[in-house]
Amino acid sequence: MLRTITPQKAAGYAVLAVICTVSLLPIWMAFKTAITFPSDVFSTADQLGLDRWTFGNFPRVLGLPSSVEPPASSGAPINFMIALRNSIIYTGLLVTGQLFFSSMAAYAFARLRFPGRDTIFYAIIAATMIPSIVLFIPNFVLVRQLGLLNSFAGMVAPSILMLPFAVFFLRQFFLTTPKELEEAARLDGLNWFQVYWHIALPLQRGPMATLAILLSIQAWNDFFWPFLVGQGEGTQVMAVALANFQSQSGQGQPDWTGLMAAVMLSIIPVLFLLIFFGRRIVESLQTSGMK
Repeated sequence: MLRTITPQKAAGYAVLAVICTVSLLPIWMAFKTAITFPSDVFSTADQLGLDRWTFGNFPRVLGLPSSVEPPASSGAPINFMIALRNSIIYTGLLVTGQLFFSSMAAYAFARLRFPGRDTIFYAIIAATMIPSIVLFIPNFVLVRQLGLLNSFAGMVAPSILMLPFAVFFLRQFFLTTPKELEEAARLDGLNWFQVYWHIALPLQRGPMATLAILLSIQAWNDFFWPFLVGQGEGTQVMAVALANFQSQSGQGQPDWTGLMAAVMLSIIPVLFLLIFFGRRIVESLQTSGMK
């Protein structure tokens, strides 16, 4: 049976198509520039398509052998392969720590009873209203005095222990854990950490996965703090490497093809997460908002 498309639905699809086109056009232009020969970048800037194209810019920015030569205005090469590795390490350390410590805090606020519990919880939530820029200077001074500049320990130190949003998000789900399961585990001799680790945490795999995705996207796109603390090649993440790559080009003419190739490499992990887990993110956020 054929479905009837009403004028309202047709108008809705048309608006949706326009929004998708406007949203995807910048990504397409970046990809088009990434597969353009450096000599053609300005002559094809006003075109949506290409007469000739190449993937040689991708291995070039990764430090691999390539048939495409960089333009003369390009500065010193930056190995984006190392920057990609650094971004993976930085994101992995930060997200793992935030998930572990935030989930423990969230479970304590949801289940344990201790003096000042609600006051401490609301104080942590209120911390989300403090602009992060205010904390950069004292955190930078502390990290420098500890000798942690240009190290992953210094890059993750200010935020690895806890994230107010993560505490609030997980606490909403821990409140729904059946108390009967926890009481039975306590009667069997488990302490509170064992109840959290063996009973409560496995029941919240979905929200934990959603939170991991959100935190990964946020950590992957971090720029200012890694720019302050991790400027060395061994700790330089993709966002910082892209900024340095653009700023070192001579006479205000960056290597646009190399820059766009590096940008496309940097957004591949985020696109992968959103394409395959985007529905889970929306569902979990809607569920937590109703509790």
